[in-house]
Amino acid sequence: MKIILASASPRRAALLKQVNLYFTIDPSDIDENSGSHQPPEKMVLVLSEKKGRDVSSRHKNSLIIAADTVVSLKGDILGKPENRQQARDMLGRLSDNTHEVFTGVHVSKTNSVPEIVENFTFFERTNVTFSALTEREIDHYIDSGSPFDKAGGYGIQDDLGSLFVKKIEGDYYNVVGFPLNSFYQHLKNKMPRVHQHLFF
Repeated sequence: MKIILASASPRRAALLKQVNLYFTIDPSDIDENSGSHQPPEKMVLVLSEKKGRDVSSRHKNSLIIAADTVVSLKGDILGKPENRQQARDMLGRLSDNTHEVFTGVHVSKTNSVPEIVENFTFFERTNVTFSALTEREIDHYIDSGSPFDKAGGYGIQDDLGSLFVKKIEGDYYNVVGFPLNSFYQHLKNKMPRVHQHLFF
């Protein structure tokens, strides 16, 4: 059975490789802003499922893994900053505050048609608290170029982004972009044969 990662995120790919999964990358090209009016937990569920179903339609006899991660601060969704000012504004808002990171995951199994014969979707939430950041720290981080491909404008796994995080409550890997434990547990409960095949 082939595994397809419906994401171009290098961080998600690294996490799946970490647990010895071998996969092909085939990102979905759906509009990621299509669910932005919804609460973050609903948004990541909808978007991950849309991504998964989109990619499932072109892979037979495969397991498709799709995910979507958003950063939410006091109800506002913080996406990927498009320029320096957006990155500066985001990091300034995150400074000395606690925000939420939501990742939705959709897993589907296809047959030879291909059509989906089994699937499940879930989300994971982690609370992240930043220490107070100075303008110099923010500008130095932006100069590294790191904020521009990450929701919320930072990466917890980065050399510098990791220095801003004072505390997390929940799954660290969820903040990186893929909740490994929840994925493993849901797969074990929802698709036990697939779980056995992949991990034993």
